[in-house]
Formats: sequence, C-alpha cells, structure tokens
Amino acid sequence: MKKILLFAFTAVIMFSCKEKTKEESLNMDENMEMTEEENTDDNSEWIVLFDGTSFDNWRGYLSETMYDNWTIEDGAMAFTPGEEGGKNIITKDQYTNFVLSLEWKISEAGNSGIFWGVHEDEKYPEAYQTGPEIQVLDNEKHPDAKVGDGVHTAGSLYDMIKPSKDVTKPVGEWNHCVIEIDHKTNKGKVTLNGTEIVSFPVHGDEWDAMVANSKFKDWEGFGKYQTGHIGLQDHSDKVWFRNIKIRRLD
Repeated sequence: MKKILLFAFTAVIMFSCKEKTKEESLNMDENMEMTEEENTDDNSEWIVLFDGTSFDNWRGYLSETMYDNWTIEDGAMAFTPGEEGGKNIITKDQYTNFVLSLEWKISEAGNSGIFWGVHEDEKYPEAYQTGPEIQVLDNEKHPDAKVGDGVHTAGSLYDMIKPSKDVTKPVGEWNHCVIEIDHKTNKGKVTLNGTEIVSFPVHGDEWDAMVANSKFKDWEGFGKYQTGHIGLQDHSDKVWFRNIKIRRLD
C-alpha cells in the first residue's frame, strides 16, 4: 500500500511540473503578436540578439563587458539599478536599416528606453546623446507620462512624436514592441502590441525640424549617425527585456 501511495504521489508531482512548464511556455508567448514586419517567409533573416540564456551579443556602452546590473531572470534580460547610473548596454554589432522586435516589461513607476543609431565615443558619456529613443514607461504612475503632451509616454519617439493611442499593458505584463528604421525609404515606425502607434522620417529636413523642436536641438551628435548600435537604457528603474531579434533591411 505504501508503495502504491508513493507511486501515486510521485505521478501527481510529475504531472504538476509538466503543467507548470507548459504554462510558463504559454506565458512567454502570450504577447508575441506577429506584425506585418515580422511575418516574413524567410525566418533565417532574423538574427537573435537575446535568447534568454546569454549576453553574447551585448556589452556595456563604453565597456568591453556587460555591466553587473544586467542579469538573466527566468529567460529575460533584467536591469537592476545600483548606486551609480550610466549602465546602458549596446549591441556588439551596428545596424543601419532594420526591423527590431522585442518584449519589454517595466516596474511600477519605472522608466527606460530603446535606442538606435548609437555612436560610441568617449565624448558622449551616455548612449542617449547620439541615439534616438523609443520610450519604455509606466504611463500610469511615472510623471514623465504627463510631460509634453504625450511625447514622453511609452512607445513615443522620445520628446518628438507621441503615440496615436495608448496600447500598453498594465505594469507587470509584457509589451511586444517592433521598431522599423529604414533610411532607404526615410521612414521609421513603432508597432506596440500589434498596433502601429508612431511613424516618422529618419533623416532629412523633416527629421532636422523635429530635432530642432525638441530638447535635443543643441546636442552635437544626436540623431546624426545612420549606422550605429542598438541600446537599452539604465534609467535607474527595474526593467526587463526578452525575445530580442533583428532583421536587416539593407
């Protein structure tokens, strides 16, 4: 009888573990809505930048290695703020025309961002001094959401173009973000959770006019580099990223 009970107990535990694994797998994919930019027949075109297991494609900005503030938690890239700021990270490779797909999750009242066109130079201590930013934010509780008529809210082209609508998930849930930058067609756009919310020129007179009307108008290197690194921001708040991949459009 004892052997029968032990066998039954073991079977229940094993079944529960399998169900938990299945549930976690579903949770990892529940927000991954395929957009037109992602739905390509040739999946080999996609380059995985973060698969949940290593930082092989990343390093610290102005550093040869990753900063210790960035760790891997349950298959996600997690940033935990420390006493010192400026722990932004960048891709080892550089990109010009691309589609970037990732998921982000922000902490309560948190703030972060996604950069492109980052030019690494010691005269620019921060990645945001050259790289334009797509905002990552808790729209409900971070004060930035109330600044500048929406140009600081989640999904915005920071301080320049506000989202057409707020489609963010509540704090603690994953948001699927797709950023397309194409200098050949002079178009950039942001799709958040399956909805295109921002579009903008990426160079030329219209771009220059947007910059001139923003906080970046007197920044020497801002938005000047068509080819640069992808970056993720240390804004002194906890933030998570996962399922990061990129497809070159060159």
